[in-house]
Amino acid sequence: MNDNSLLLSNQLCFPLYACAKEVVRHYRPFLEKIGLTYTQYITMMLMWEHHEIQLKELGKLLYLDSGTLSPLLKKMEEKGLVTRERSKDDERDMIVTITEKGMAMKADALCIPHDMGKCMNISPEDAQTLYRILYTLLYNINGQV
Repeated sequence: MNDNSLLLSNQLCFPLYACAKEVVRHYRPFLEKIGLTYTQYITMMLMWEHHEIQLKELGKLLYLDSGTLSPLLKKMEEKGLVTRERSKDDERDMIVTITEKGMAMKADALCIPHDMGKCMNISPEDAQTLYRILYTLLYNINGQV
């Protein structure tokens, strides 16, 4: 090992962190129009896909722990976007269900991926490569995806 291993310019973690922060920052004006934070938006994307999901599974898919997910879902429930109920089969399980209001919000969000794509200015091929590399990294770090 040498001192170069501690140079910020030699760290993979830094451009990942900075890029993620900047991407989320660029999402903000689009999401403000529909009244969501970025974390609420990615939660809604899963809810639009699944309609109903166990809290544990939602956390796993979003890489969020229950300490982050519970207050997030509470705010979303207050907005009328989702409901949370204990499972009838197992009281320990919480089931999250999208509401009609939450489903209706999907129409307002349809333009966001396209608008964000214009901000990123990356070719579709590079986007697919980056997607594949990032999910490979997630899998290698966590052993899941």
